[in-house]
Amino acid sequence: MTTTPWPLGVDGIAYGGDYNPEQWPLATRVEDVELMREAGVTLVSVGIFSWAQLEPREGEHDFGWLDDVLDRLHAAGIRVALATATASPPPWLSRTHPEILPELADGTVLHPGGRQAYRVSSPTYRAYALRMARTVAERYAAHPALALWHVDNELGCHVPHDFSDDSAAAFRRWLEARYGTVDALNHAWGTAFWSQRYDTFDEVLPPREAPTYPNPTQQLDFARYSSDELLAWYRELRDVLREVTPHVPTTTNLMMSTGTKWMDYFSWAGDLDVVANDHYTRAHDEDAHVELAFSADLSRGVAGGDPWMLMEHSTSAVNWQPRNRSKRPGEMLRHSFGHLARGADAIMFFQWRQSAAGAEKYHSAMLPHAGTDSDVWRSTVALGSALSAVGELRGSRVHADVALVFDYPAWWGTELDSHPSADVTYPDRVLAHYRALWRQGVTVDVVPPSADLTGYRLVVVPTLYVVTDADAANLAAAADRGATVLVTYFSGIVDEHDHVRLGGYPGAFRDLLGVRAEEFWALQDGETVTLDDGSTADVWSEHLHLRPGTEAVRTFVDGDLAGGAAVTRRPVGDAGGAAWYLATRLSPEALDDLTAALVAEAGVRPVVDGLAAGGGAGIGPGVEAVRRVADDGRSWLVVLNHTDADVQVRAGGHELLADRPVAGVLEVPAGGVAVVREAH
Repeated sequence: MTTTPWPLGVDGIAYGGDYNPEQWPLATRVEDVELMREAGVTLVSVGIFSWAQLEPREGEHDFGWLDDVLDRLHAAGIRVALATATASPPPWLSRTHPEILPELADGTVLHPGGRQAYRVSSPTYRAYALRMARTVAERYAAHPALALWHVDNELGCHVPHDFSDDSAAAFRRWLEARYGTVDALNHAWGTAFWSQRYDTFDEVLPPREAPTYPNPTQQLDFARYSSDELLAWYRELRDVLREVTPHVPTTTNLMMSTGTKWMDYFSWAGDLDVVANDHYTRAHDEDAHVELAFSADLSRGVAGGDPWMLMEHSTSAVNWQPRNRSKRPGEMLRHSFGHLARGADAIMFFQWRQSAAGAEKYHSAMLPHAGTDSDVWRSTVALGSALSAVGELRGSRVHADVALVFDYPAWWGTELDSHPSADVTYPDRVLAHYRALWRQGVTVDVVPPSADLTGYRLVVVPTLYVVTDADAANLAAAADRGATVLVTYFSGIVDEHDHVRLGGYPGAFRDLLGVRAEEFWALQDGETVTLDDGSTADVWSEHLHLRPGTEAVRTFVDGDLAGGAAVTRRPVGDAGGAAWYLATRLSPEALDDLTAALVAEAGVRPVVDGLAAGGGAGIGPGVEAVRRVADDGRSWLVVLNHTDADVQVRAGGHELLADRPVAGVLEVPAGGVAVVREAH
């Protein structure tokens, strides 16, 4: 089994959530502990937003209430992920030191009254917050309930970029470390354009509001700096905790989804003892479980395949979307097991008890406003029992034959201003290709372009606009080893400095793909083109030239580029590899067809076969299956049925949730979940 650091003393699948006892009187806190035991809670995060309670005035501390809470939790056998309490500064700090407040690009100051009202680069803020973290660590270093340090909270959630003078100074230091000389910076930023040449680093600013488009490389580097600065802040807090409690693992809750853009979490992974993620589904998305699966696979990718923690999700509705939908019967269980299936060994929520006041009072919780006589509470207890029944999955891993390449700098670069088409965006295309693979019933690893791609049969590379020479070579090597590699439009266009790779598009991938585009052909709003198989596409096309050995799999039959290639394929190497290029945005149906062809060519099999309508490859729409495997060869099949009809799949072994044998046929009820310890 894995040797990944894990919350101390937590066995099986950890279960619990954020616990905010400072919001409640003593009698409620006493009741909380008893109800946690009833629900099977094993781990709670405490103290995340408690700085103002722990230090109500500068230098005056009140730890009595927190001492009592931790003592009661320990007596009940519940472990604690204790926070540094630095996630939001107390009002007295911003009143006495308003220079800690962050600023927007237009100079607007973000004032207290919400949360995260601090500039991460402020030396003043860092000094106060480090002192607070050390105080908490020293007080609770030996407390028997302490299992994990929860560093700050959702770093960069509300202030991913700060444009203040403190940030400007830190940005200059970052640039000097990156480039060494101003001449190197001028070359990287292309400052010969628009008379932007710098004579010293002191002349450089963040990309504040300007009369027109700021320098694109300046924007890209500021995004890199901002992610690195948040990570540097995590490291400072972590190092204080390690100094005081070297035996206690540390983490912070990341926000890996298609909605969080500005932190490059792949670069953060090496600094986290265990990777933790917060994830919330979107009420308007009828297939929200697919985006959930993507987020879970991305979390596993950031964790390098190791088990990870789901630190937050919701029991029902959230409070921050335009229209907040409650979860349907069984959805809370399915969502939780969706994360567990894809490598999560901790299932936690925001929060334990639903708040009676404040901005998140309508955010659901494990214990809702309605109390214990409620469907949400009964679901909370049932989930605790279900997770206890599958505790043996702890430490097992997920294997995939398909890699989906995901890159934060490519996201940032793709969506810079002054580009060929405002309709070319990044996360929607990544998710479109993920959805098509999900519908094929195959398991996907979401990985960076620098990942070791050895062993993958299929590698999908959507819109990798920014790419280094090394990463482009890494992807080409996968095809040389026999993988089928799909690269989509607006990929390989620029290097890491956002300089166009001259000689024709798609730049870094011309040789791999055997194509050269002399010009982009952006389609107008609402404009579509037809391909020779009758399918349609929109947003994008290219004037392609094919080299000998490259075939046009699909061509345009109308529009300005009629007769030109839309989809191409080139055999690669002696091991049966192939490089495909998709030069337009296919309709979902056409993308499904292309993905099915790629999966078949690569020899990728679905995780499990269904029995309905004679069975066959996969298990049909709305049903997903993932296999987790232990180092000793044991395996578990997790099947989630998101449909309103019972399904049957091929499986054999012992179903853990119902505690029953399975002899060849597993029936999963409508909206249900099954976990089978497989027979070998």
